[in-house]
Parts: sequence; structure tokens; C-alpha cells
Amino acid sequence: MSGAASFRLRAGNPETVARRCLFLLATVAAYCLFSFYGNDSAKEGVSVFSWVAMHWRLDAHDFGAIPWTMLAVGALVTWRERGALAAAPVSPSWRGVAMVAIGLLLHVAGYRSQLARLSLAACVAVFWGIPWAIWGGEVARLLRFPAAYALLCLCGSILVDLTMPLRLLSSALAAFLLKGIGIAASCDGTVVYSAAGGGFQFDVADACSGLRSLITMTALAAPYAYFTMGTTGKRLLLFALSVPLAMVANALRIFTLGVVAEWIGMRLAMQLYHDLSGYIVFFLSIMLLMAAGTAINQDWGARLCSLKQRRRYRV
Repeated sequence: MSGAASFRLRAGNPETVARRCLFLLATVAAYCLFSFYGNDSAKEGVSVFSWVAMHWRLDAHDFGAIPWTMLAVGALVTWRERGALAAAPVSPSWRGVAMVAIGLLLHVAGYRSQLARLSLAACVAVFWGIPWAIWGGEVARLLRFPAAYALLCLCGSILVDLTMPLRLLSSALAAFLLKGIGIAASCDGTVVYSAAGGGFQFDVADACSGLRSLITMTALAAPYAYFTMGTTGKRLLLFALSVPLAMVANALRIFTLGVVAEWIGMRLAMQLYHDLSGYIVFFLSIMLLMAAGTAINQDWGARLCSLKQRRRYRV
């Protein structure tokens, strides 16, 4: 590996041409590996890319166009950083080589155990490690968000396994909130019903589990945190908060369904309001996310000092 070079390499520079050729060859080789030896299940195809695309189609009611939009957003972020990538100091890194090696080992494990999601995580590691190895740590840092976002996109299908736990949690929380405002409600598994008898009763189905809200919120929270938060710690905190915010918002939707069913009628609650509440919860989730971002970005130390000074002035 050569030492660091602080100058911007020109298009005609032999070293630049060699690096670009190496990058192209390594990328094509990685693509062929994951395309022709990506999945050991003949039923679902040998390509790990076709495997994940098939699952996105099968779970279209949860994912819709979200994964494809996420891939486009990651590509746009990479394009946005093209100037910084071109100006980054070139310092080939053995850490990048190690990342590629780790990715390949993960893929072998995923291929042999038929865990396609493990191979998808390995795919992200390999495609991120290649430019890291060739151009160095600064390029890897600039590509860190697109790589992490691609990992969330490709491996997000694992969230489908959380459907039943989300249904149970949303049902229990909605029943608890209904009791808190004086409505006699009970929860039996995923069924929320009136404990007084003769009242409302509805089952929290898969479509109302909050999975789509969770997928949408995490997909939106990642770029929102990346562009609005100043530090990595704040970005991670806001992204982590998007998960409970989505769950709380969905529980509030079920709670309001119970309120409308109890006070107005079951028919209105399960027809007009059921459809309308989905849009209400979506906008509520966005507002909660923005409020959380504003709170995280606040300089609370300066605000506390300002409040202390005001109290002293009043005294």
C-alpha cells in the first residue's frame, strides 16, 4: 500500500487510472459473486439481489415502494458528496481490505446456512470496503451513511418477523390508555374489547400492527437525522427514537379507534375513521420526529444558563 497523497488526482494520471480500473474490476467481481453465488436456494434464485426483491414484492403491503426509494436516496447522497469524494486525500487502507475480507466470510456463512439476510449484510460490507481499501479512510467516512442506509434497506425485511410482537404490544398499550381515560377496556392477545359488555371489539390485524409505520419512520428518520443533526451521536439518538415514536403513534391510533367506537359507534370507527386515522398517525409521527430533532439540537446548557440569569435579574 502506498503512503498518503494530499493532492487531487487528475483524470489522466496513471495512478488514478490504475485505481479506477482496480475499483471497477473489484466491483464487477463482487456483483458477479452475489449474483451467481448469492443464495443457495434454487427455489428463490441464486442471486441475493433477486431474493430481496422477491421478498419486497411478497410483502408489498408493508414495504411498498419504500426500499426502492431508500436505494435512490442513498444514491443521491453519494452523488451529493461527489465533490468531497474527488477531493479526499488518497491513502489506501488495510482496514478496507479487512472489511472486504469480513464481508466475504460473512457471505460464505450466509451461503452455507442459507441465511440470505446475512449475505445481504456481507454485500454492503464488501461494496463499502472496496473504495475504503483503494482510496482510504476519508472516502469510507463520506460513504458511511449510504452504506448504513443500504444495510437498513436490504436487511429491513427482517422487521416482518416483528409483526406479531408489535400487534400484541399495540393492543396492550391501547387497552391501557383506554382504561386511563375511564373506558372499561380489556386486551386478550391482539383483541381489544369493551369490558363493560355489548360495546366495541376489534382485532389488531397484521396491517394495523404498526410494522408499516415502523418501516416508514426508520426510512425517513435516517436521512432526516443525517441532514439535520450536527454530530454522529445526535444522529444515532434521533434514529433510535424513531422506533418508539412509531410504536407509540400506532398505539395512539388503536386507542382513538376505541374512543370513537365507545363514544360514537363501532360502524363509524371501523369504516370512515379507520381509514382516516392512518393518515393522521403518519403526520403525527412526522411531527413527533421533528419535535424530537429540535429538542436534541437544542443547546440545553446555554438555555439553563439563560434561565438562571433571568431568575437572578428578577430577584
